[in-house]
Amino acid sequence: MKIENTSAQRIESIVRAQREFFLTGKTRKHDFRREQLQRLQRAMKEWARPLFDALWQDLHKSEQEATLTELSIVEGEIRNHLRHLKRWMRPERRSTPLKMMPSRSRVVSEPLGTALIISPWNYPVQLLLNPLVGAISAGCTAVLKPSPYTPNVARVIEQMITATFEEKYIAVVQGNRDVNTSLLAQRYDVIFFTGSPSLGRIVMQAAAKHLTPVVLELGGKSPCIVDKGADVKIAAQRIAWGKTLNAGQTCIAPDYLLIHHSLQQQFIEEFKLAVERLHGKDPRSSQHYVRLVNDRAWERVASYLKDGRVVAGGEHIREERYIAPTLLSDVNPSAPVMQEEIFGPVLPMITFDEREEIVRFITEREKPLAFYYFGKEEKGWKMLRRTSSGGACINDTIMHIANEGLPFGGVGNSGMGAYHGKLSYDAFSHYRAVVVTPTWLDLPFRYMPYKMFSFVKKLL
Repeated sequence: MKIENTSAQRIESIVRAQREFFLTGKTRKHDFRREQLQRLQRAMKEWARPLFDALWQDLHKSEQEATLTELSIVEGEIRNHLRHLKRWMRPERRSTPLKMMPSRSRVVSEPLGTALIISPWNYPVQLLLNPLVGAISAGCTAVLKPSPYTPNVARVIEQMITATFEEKYIAVVQGNRDVNTSLLAQRYDVIFFTGSPSLGRIVMQAAAKHLTPVVLELGGKSPCIVDKGADVKIAAQRIAWGKTLNAGQTCIAPDYLLIHHSLQQQFIEEFKLAVERLHGKDPRSSQHYVRLVNDRAWERVASYLKDGRVVAGGEHIREERYIAPTLLSDVNPSAPVMQEEIFGPVLPMITFDEREEIVRFITEREKPLAFYYFGKEEKGWKMLRRTSSGGACINDTIMHIANEGLPFGGVGNSGMGAYHGKLSYDAFSHYRAVVVTPTWLDLPFRYMPYKMFSFVKKLL
């Protein structure tokens, strides 16, 4: 299925119409925002089957995995916003210093305006619609751009959004990177981008022309440490799950493994058993094992198999875009598999002897989106205090994204800004400082020529 590019003229028309609609003030009202969230909530249920089918066609993603990692996350986000929206919108009181009495101070949230949301292909439902929940909740209009690499999902989402919302409020545009260029030529009030660091730089350059605020959810090479004292069986199970979820095509997947040399052989055996428990003796026949998104992705990930010694997995079939869950040992840190985010089911292992080696290895590289440590909790906290990442788990992988009460976002090369829950509302809002001063009293001290200044100075 091929996606047709939205023309530059149509993009310009959509953005203009949305800016005009936003200026009517209709999106600012609580009842309007709540009604639109409820519309999206109903649409998620009505369009669940077409979305499941499209995810299977594009990624070989099972209904169960699609529910857990795509639809349920969006639905949970909607419920959270419906539950708290009125409180989030309420002006917040702030204390007022004595020198400003009898004034009152408030913080008022207001929508930024027209938002552009660009999503990637790896979680094409969740990563497009979860930010949309924040945009609706905050009172913005939104232009959505799904990835052309999952064309069936992109088409279903366009049909769903068109059937649910007016285009002047929420619209979908389709196409390749030429469309991205046309999109980024327009002026927005906020841009929310999920994708690679290289594309994130392009987005930021475009945003700089208009000083548009951006939220960049990027990626990077997220380290996974298995230290002395770790429960190796549990570590292997949770790492195998995190690495084979969506066939490793997850921005917070464990990207490489730093393992104490005394645990490597045990881990290899436990990893093999964990993969078998998760996907059976032949992951290729498992309905829960996703395929690489396209031939180019398959070729890139398959090329990494030569960058180390295959000690588990290694099977790969180009025609099916299939690569088995694979462990590599004897990996050189300068090998290609250790340079870019793998975004596939290949896990390179590097052994260490002392924890200081780990700290040096991680901090010499770009800050990752996630950090995983398996071992004694107190040792994990020590490692966290000496490193930096967007998020982290001690004795687990992936699960920090599942808590909507935690911020999700990167730092440095892995992104800027965060969302989920209240932070999704914040991402599309401006917090406005307001001072209200009554007229029944007008103290003369602040006016020139500053009489009684010695007294006033004591209040400052």
